Amino acid sequence: MFFVWLKRYMPNGLYGRAALILLVPIVTIQLVVSIVFVQRYFTDVTIQMADNVLPDIRLIDSTLRTADDADSGFSQAETLARKLEMTLRRGQVTEPGDFRVFYDFSGIVVVATLHEALPGLVAIDLRDLRNVRIGLENPKGAYELSFSRNRITARNPHQFLVYMLATGLLMTLVAFLFLRNQLRPIRRLAQAAEAFGKGRALPYKISGAVEVRAAGAAFLDMRARIERQMEQRTQMLSGVSHDLRTPLTRLKLGLAMLGEGEEIAALERDVEDMRRMLDGFLAFARSDAQDEPAESADPVSVLRQVVEDGRRSGADVAIHSVEGTGRAMMRIGAVRRALDNLIGNAVTYGKHAEVSVTILERSVRFTVEDDGPGIPEESREEAMKPFTRLVPGRNQDRSSGVGLGLAITADIARSHGGSLRLGQSARLGGLKAELVLAR
Repeated sequence: MFFVWLKRYMPNGLYGRAALILLVPIVTIQLVVSIVFVQRYFTDVTIQMADNVLPDIRLIDSTLRTADDADSGFSQAETLARKLEMTLRRGQVTEPGDFRVFYDFSGIVVVATLHEALPGLVAIDLRDLRNVRIGLENPKGAYELSFSRNRITARNPHQFLVYMLATGLLMTLVAFLFLRNQLRPIRRLAQAAEAFGKGRALPYKISGAVEVRAAGAAFLDMRARIERQMEQRTQMLSGVSHDLRTPLTRLKLGLAMLGEGEEIAALERDVEDMRRMLDGFLAFARSDAQDEPAESADPVSVLRQVVEDGRRSGADVAIHSVEGTGRAMMRIGAVRRALDNLIGNAVTYGKHAEVSVTILERSVRFTVEDDGPGIPEESREEAMKPFTRLVPGRNQDRSSGVGLGLAITADIARSHGGSLRLGQSARLGGLKAELVLAR
């Protein structure tokens, strides 16, 4: 439960997650090295260097203490300090107290070491990173000693951190480049799979690591099997339809030669129904021109053409609304067939149909509404299955179809990376069909 809130801030992409997996160990290692190694190393070095300076300070202080008087003592101490590369100033020059900049971590060790070793120490000033100023007191009076900071702390201790950070950044950059090259085949595989889901065969070459190559090979095999099955289905139903057309034609000619009558007319209607069934089977087998290349088209223009064709056929259909602008990749013939099916169903089961189109950033949504009886919610999924004509809410006597219109439309939607949604029209009261296509 602790990680539930954390998931919202984690990257969603594989590249971001892999980068995070890479950065966390590097940053953790650098922090551990900085805290443990640097602290211990520079602490020990600083203590050793401070211990080396202490004999010089004690020698100067001893010279002052053993002198006959203060003047001669300070004179001797100044001469000795110059030889020891120090500067001595008589009097309380340094303000009492310990002073350092906040980022001077080695100064903490210096202050602690000097206070422990020098009882007469009253002031330490480390604010100047180049020089150290200390104030001492003894029986001869107060004085100040100043000397180079290099004598008491390691020179340029930050260089180690700089080198470590620079090396870490360089290695991280190299790792990012390597990671991007490893993720590129995965991205190409995802693009090929997405394009295939939209009915487009995007060229794909197997590359990358062994696991990615295995996934790519499995995808190509799957794509080949699906294409082969689709081709076999189309060939089978096309052959059946072709073979059945010949006896149907003979039957139709035979009935025409028998003359006229009620029984003859009924048989002719049966033959015509069989012909329409064969046409529906063939259209479903083709999945409405799956081999048609996708091209850039204006969804609004496609919709207007379909509506005009429907009006010429006698359908009471009108355009309700148009939202958004832009073009989308689609198989125009397949989309027109899908819209024809939806409008045909709408005017068959209702008196009036209205269509709308909404162009969004990532999708195009065609909406067809009618004033018919609609389809009950529990039967909508079943209505989109092939050869289904078991929808209680629809008047089946008004249609001679074979239950393939919605199935073909749903197939076309899936081939464009979208879906077909059925619902209730709040405006007209009938069926509301939404054909959603990916852009």
